[in-house]
Amino acid sequence: MTVKTTENLMTTIKIDEQNYSCEPEETVLDSLLRQNVEISYACKKGTCHSCMLRCTDGQLPAKSQGDLKDTLKIQNNFLACLCIPEQDITVALPDQSELFSEGTVVINEMLNRNTILLIIECHDVLEYKAGQFVNLQRADGLTRSYSISNTPQESKTLEFHIRRLPGGKFSEWVHEEIKVGDTLSVSEPKGHCFYIPERKEQGILLVGTGTGLAPLAGILTDALSHGHSGPIHLFHGSSVKEDLYRVEEMRQLSEQNQNFHYTPCISGGDVPEGFYQGRANTVALSEVSNLSGWRVFLCGHPEMINEMKTAAFLSGASIADIYTDAFHVATD
Repeated sequence: MTVKTTENLMTTIKIDEQNYSCEPEETVLDSLLRQNVEISYACKKGTCHSCMLRCTDGQLPAKSQGDLKDTLKIQNNFLACLCIPEQDITVALPDQSELFSEGTVVINEMLNRNTILLIIECHDVLEYKAGQFVNLQRADGLTRSYSISNTPQESKTLEFHIRRLPGGKFSEWVHEEIKVGDTLSVSEPKGHCFYIPERKEQGILLVGTGTGLAPLAGILTDALSHGHSGPIHLFHGSSVKEDLYRVEEMRQLSEQNQNFHYTPCISGGDVPEGFYQGRANTVALSEVSNLSGWRVFLCGHPEMINEMKTAAFLSGASIADIYTDAFHVATD
């Protein structure tokens, strides 16, 4: 990578083997717009984040990342409207075709009556983080997004919890037809809902519904493996007990780690001993009412996430410390 001197201030922006010139004091956004590159943008002030891109090679000026979440910064995401490059950079646009690698199914077994554990062996998983999601693609091109529920670096595998949805082409195929030894295409990791090993004394709140446990379990495992010392509270909810899973495993983790507290929640029907009555987000706020200085992870039903995100902010959590992963159902 060539660093520019004061005698040569023009830099180059490389996108998909195409070079674009960037004038002195010109932002990446202005440069690309000037050269008719289609790129999303709105405020041009670093507020809306519409023009976020990812740098795949080169060094970014610090201010180019603005107020992005830390999980986005460490993945070299930046705001094109704030970035005045000081040297040549290579950039990936959000709408560029994603890269896939091949993965092999090594485990498929039921977690509860409608959720299957799918574990895929994938050779290139060093950059994948627990809590992120990937696109899984079968041979005919049908693609769905699922969150990673393990720490891939340790096992070189990716673990997913896939709930069977009535009429769901992909989920029903996974439940009915997929078998050990089958191959799937796995995309690059996506999303910023993952643990960063810093501020280890910080409280962490994990709230999820249904298979929202998948990314939360990965984040929890990652935090504990890094020696997180602050309190960690996990609230996992469903309408009935039969749709919860890994209850005993979470309880054992709670017994083994004094700073981890697990609360299984049931919002309807009978509530057996050892379970809490109510929606996971409601119970969470009643148990942990002051979230000032806490890191909050919300995964699962979009309605729950929208409600809890607002409530967490009003309870003291910083917006920069609230991470979400809403599970939207694909329409087939």
